[in-house]
Amino acid sequence: MASYLDNDIKYLPGVGEARAKLLGVELGIRTIGDMLHYFPFRWIDRTRFYRIADVSEENDETFVQIRARVLGKQLIGVGRGQRLSVAVGDASGSTELVWFRGVKWIEKRIEPGREYVFFGRPHFYRGEFSMVHPEMEGVDGAGDRPAGVLQAVYGTTEKLTGIHLGTKGIGGLVAAAWQAAQGSIVETLPEYLIGEQGLMGRREALFNIHFPQSPALLKAAEQRLKFEELFGIQLDILSKRSVRLTRENGFVFPKVGEFFNAFWSEKLPFELTGAQKKVIKEIRADTVSGRQMNRLLQGDVGSGKTLVALVAMLLAADNGFQSCMMAPTEILARQHFASISRMVEGLGVRVGILTGASRAAERREVLEAAAAGEVDILIGTHALIEDRVQFANLGLVVIDEQHRFGVEQRARLWAKNSRPPHILVMTATPIPRTLAMTLYGDLEVSVIDELPPGRQPIKTYHKRDGDRLAVWGFLRREIAKGRQVYVVYPLIKESEKMDYKDLYDGFESITRDFPRPDYQVIAVHGKMKPEDKQLAMQEFKERRAQIMVATSVIEVGVDVPNATVMVIESAERFGLSQLHQLRGRVGRGGDQSYCVLMSGDKLSRDARQRLAAMVETNDGFELAELDMRLRGTGDLAGTQQSGMAFDLHIADLGRDQQIVELTRRVAGAILDADPMLETARNALVRALRERYTPLAPKDFSQIS
Repeated sequence: MASYLDNDIKYLPGVGEARAKLLGVELGIRTIGDMLHYFPFRWIDRTRFYRIADVSEENDETFVQIRARVLGKQLIGVGRGQRLSVAVGDASGSTELVWFRGVKWIEKRIEPGREYVFFGRPHFYRGEFSMVHPEMEGVDGAGDRPAGVLQAVYGTTEKLTGIHLGTKGIGGLVAAAWQAAQGSIVETLPEYLIGEQGLMGRREALFNIHFPQSPALLKAAEQRLKFEELFGIQLDILSKRSVRLTRENGFVFPKVGEFFNAFWSEKLPFELTGAQKKVIKEIRADTVSGRQMNRLLQGDVGSGKTLVALVAMLLAADNGFQSCMMAPTEILARQHFASISRMVEGLGVRVGILTGASRAAERREVLEAAAAGEVDILIGTHALIEDRVQFANLGLVVIDEQHRFGVEQRARLWAKNSRPPHILVMTATPIPRTLAMTLYGDLEVSVIDELPPGRQPIKTYHKRDGDRLAVWGFLRREIAKGRQVYVVYPLIKESEKMDYKDLYDGFESITRDFPRPDYQVIAVHGKMKPEDKQLAMQEFKERRAQIMVATSVIEVGVDVPNATVMVIESAERFGLSQLHQLRGRVGRGGDQSYCVLMSGDKLSRDARQRLAAMVETNDGFELAELDMRLRGTGDLAGTQQSGMAFDLHIADLGRDQQIVELTRRVAGAILDADPMLETARNALVRALRERYTPLAPKDFSQIS
């Protein structure tokens, strides 16, 4: 039965057609229920008022609230450069308030002689306090809206602010939605679960998340709403996993045959690490179980994931099945093709390649071979998911750097057979435990946590711009030994908004400091034509250039064992996971390798933490955990691409690890006792699971 919460947001007082359309586009708010579930990202104590004379830099306050009377106002300038200056005062003194946006709207509504409440960030110039763009409200402006001890702050956008839906405007709409819909809010968790977990009721939680009546009630509201969100997600994940583990629909690879044995005895390039052997045993067990394998393989750059994947593909070939391996870039696909072709040379294994840049004749030949079963291993980019790519008997799909592909892209690969093939997804981006439990909770997880023999840990240093001459001297010494160097920049062109070193400026500077004919410097970036990029990469790989100046395009896909130094300019611009990935481009040979993190002198606290962590450890998992705590999940592992078919509205996987683990235990216990959630006591649990079970995009567990 439809609920009032499902009503279109345009019917909420103060919204209408135009605002409703923009709210949908900008924030995804389309119904009354969406409005109530648009949660604040911060709460501010609005019970405290400062006297103007008491606001000082020494207080180090992020926000202040004053109650003051308007002494005068003045429009300054014309056109877009116009600003509004308002003088206000209280018994202790006076200050200036300034608006640069919405100037005319504010000017019409602020009356000299009237008293207002102003709230905003304090600014200081030569010790004088002022505020820019403060929130403004008449002393009786709250009206009949619900009020809390703490005031909610909502995220908004520039376009919404332009139609007076800044954080205050959004808060007004939330208040209107609450007044209209509070009677329609029903409980979504069973009483027994609320009691066992000591949770707040849903209606009370929604009220206190928007209008907290005390800090304790706000904390209880957050706990309830986070629990519900993560519990629903875990129900969906664990239900899918249970179905997959009970479904006997996987291809069986019973034979360890000629391809595998010949490779193992004759071609293995080095002794496998214990971690690699363990993962191969896990894959072997999966492929004889009768169930479809769905395994995530994590391992740092250079840990030997590709070799493990090749062994799995040889097992498939020994049992009459084809494999395909999808990589995110042309460079990486061709690198895999070259290395795998070299490793299986002479074994009779047929390897093909298909990319967007494949020529027509080459494409036609490989398509016909794949459809006829005349290719054992087909390596490619997203070109593999095209409808015209057909296989005779696809038994194994390997996806490298899986977070770079969308869910639907991956699903199209494993839908290329009447029965789902085995799936091995690989990532060199370490995934924090709580993220893995949520994002990949229905996968079996393998980890390669050892480096191949002969690899030395990379030494990492943090240097400032003032150390540049010493760093350049170090590069010359390494190049004199016959080594090669990467210098990575965060931008291609200089940005007016960012003062980070840019590639073009850096390339010119480096070519001056490392001139021909003694040095050859090349540049690589994402805006180059694929063939030009490939040519430059090949030139570097063949040692015809000593220095590669690049953007983070080289994060994935370059394997040059002779490169021993990675210099990362404006390193504070990068997240920890990306810094770690870039560092992994060196240290791929037997020589000692180095990573030099260059930065300016002024660094934020988070930037200092990131760079210090890079210097202290080479452990990618430790760095990933810190990265998630510092930056949240949005930038990690491509969460919006890699399979998180849900949006987190209030929970944070980095900060709510205990709730993630709690909800996984609770969901697991309930499903163990009632796998189909058929009992009356679990009717609400079943409804919650269905709410968190996306209809699209499909994944392999939904393909029969």
